[in-house]
Amino acid sequence: MTGAAARQHTSGLLSIGQVLARLQDDFTDLSPSKLRFLEEQGLVTPERTKSGYRKFSQAHIERLRLILTLQRDHYLPLKVIAEVLEELDQGRDPIIPGAAPRSASSILAPKRVLSSEELCRSTGANVRFLGEAIAAGLLPAAEVFPHDAVAQLTALMRLAERGITPRHLRSLRLAAEREAELIARAVSTRGVKQGTPAGAEDALEFAGYLDTVRSGVLRRRVSGA
Repeated sequence: MTGAAARQHTSGLLSIGQVLARLQDDFTDLSPSKLRFLEEQGLVTPERTKSGYRKFSQAHIERLRLILTLQRDHYLPLKVIAEVLEELDQGRDPIIPGAAPRSASSILAPKRVLSSEELCRSTGANVRFLGEAIAAGLLPAAEVFPHDAVAQLTALMRLAERGITPRHLRSLRLAAEREAELIARAVSTRGVKQGTPAGAEDALEFAGYLDTVRSGVLRRRVSGA
């Protein structure tokens, strides 16, 4: 990489101080030493300038937000958090241990958004492939994307490498729409109003149960059991 290219590459990255400024309102005990500790534990790997300074991308910031939320709100040890991150890195959306099943992406979904450029940079996808995923209804047609789109687009790329392209997966969108209708009816029968925090929490809980059942059925089918 040339000097000019390197400068352009790091121009959109943030220093430790800038990362703290973005996260300390939500995580008041966050400090430079804690960031370095999380790096030493292998949970986040910032880029380095030629001078050795740490530089963080938007993807790094959202990864840190997830780590800190799992520590503070879910009381998870670093070993378990590392396992969650490993699943995310493999393109999956793991269920967080706890009283009610919740996916990792759903925990921070309201706060975590990426532009199409950031999404492509985070996953290594090109704009054309992202467009194919959107056209198939597998990702929203929007200017910004929820952070769970990283796991989804990564998984779609892995499938495409094996010959299963987004256009082959249009039926998934239709199935998801049917399941969403089923969940909406189930939530309403419990007397919980849709569009409220309680309704959203109920819907996510139902979605977690359905995801567990669906995954089990699929695994049995592909294993021939």
